Amino acid sequence: MKNNRQVLAIMAHPDDIEFLCAGTLALLKQHGCKIHLATMTAGDCGSVEQGPQEITRTRVREGAASAKVLGATFASLGERDLFVCYNRPTIQKVVELIRRYDPWLVITHSPQCYILDHEETAKLVRGACFGAGVPNFATEAADPARPTSGVPYLYYADAMEQKNLFGERIVPQFYIDVTRVMPVKTRMLKCHASQRDWLRQHHGMDEYVRKMKELSAERGREVSVRYAECYRQHLGHGHPQDNVLGKLLGPRVITP
Repeated sequence: MKNNRQVLAIMAHPDDIEFLCAGTLALLKQHGCKIHLATMTAGDCGSVEQGPQEITRTRVREGAASAKVLGATFASLGERDLFVCYNRPTIQKVVELIRRYDPWLVITHSPQCYILDHEETAKLVRGACFGAGVPNFATEAADPARPTSGVPYLYYADAMEQKNLFGERIVPQFYIDVTRVMPVKTRMLKCHASQRDWLRQHHGMDEYVRKMKELSAERGREVSVRYAECYRQHLGHGHPQDNVLGKLLGPRVITP
């Protein structure tokens, strides 16, 4: 697929992108890419103090503020927390999103993770990346975008805490050294201020910026850099087979 410099990161909830791939996006931005961020939900269950509508408004504002740090666009597809499903209307939403931006490269969740919203998002994005270029696939949008020009490069980010639902370690295909852009990744995550109390009370995770750095540092130690993000590339039939991230980011990409 031709490099049009459009990069789309689609994940389940506000702050997933910041935890898992914001450093890579910052590096791609420095290489002249136009960055687009999208979440399946607006985090409507992410509070013990605010109701769904109030926390949704708050977290959409925070997502947009984070995107602004990169000069990126931001969209939330309006699904509900814990209800992200691989079904007809949701597939159509994701296809429409991909057609709107016609991205050359897409990043989404690991297919194996601790929560089904993440795993279903990975399935939805995988299906939509392939289906977005199929002219006979209708999205039923009021003003539908044109089919994409081809199947984009598709990468799966690390699982949260680097393990699947059985606690087994995710083995990356490659690492990206994000040490240089950790200040940008940190600024983006700090935009999600409403998350601290929620994560502390529900996940037992206090100061989630510190936790993000610890996880990035843990992956970094595996390849002798300070901070790293990890990826696996979708290499199924019909998808691009070369590692374009490796080519573009060069020495910052480390294959174990």
